[in-house]
This record gives sequence, structure tokens and C-alpha cells, in this order.
Amino acid sequence: MDDDEAKIEGRLHGEQIEPEQPDNMLQRFIFMVLIAIMISVAQTVLGVATIVQFVVMMVNNQQPNERLADFGTDLGVWIAKAARFQTAASNVKPWPWTELD
Repeated sequence: MDDDEAKIEGRLHGEQIEPEQPDNMLQRFIFMVLIAIMISVAQTVLGVATIVQFVVMMVNNQQPNERLADFGTDLGVWIAKAARFQTAASNVKPWPWTELD
């Protein structure tokens, strides 16, 4: 595993501070609805970023924009953490309720 893959793996599955007490079911439902809306927005942003990166690569001799690529990685990590909360694989809420690491 190269350094970038290890870094992303750590961000996804590294130590996360679980809340001392889990949310009650009504609170969790509200968070799940809000996060589902945020995931939908994130998918739209990902689609736009994909198109922009493709255009950049066409113009820039197949070289991607590194900042946009890093943004895509961060967005992917956020979506993964949100999905873990949504499916109850974790009680840790994604950003903005926790740090965006």
C-alpha cells in the first residue's frame, strides 16, 4: 500500500472518538435525514467536479488539477464517513458535527 492509500485508509478507518452516549432514535433520525440531504448535494458537487476535471485534463495535456483531485479525495472520505453513520456502522457524525480531517 503506498503512502496516499495508507493516509486515506487511516482517515476512513482510523481511530475516531465515539460519542459517550448514542443519540436517541428521534435525534438519530433527524441527523440521518439531514445527512441524506447533504449526501445528495455532495453527489451533485462530485458530478460538477468530475466534468470540470475532465475539461481541465483535455486542455492541460491529460494532466489533472491537483487541488481538484485532492478535493475529490476529501469529498469521497466525507461521503464514506456519512455512509458509515447512515448505516449505523459508526456513531460518529461527519462534518460539520465533527472535525473535517
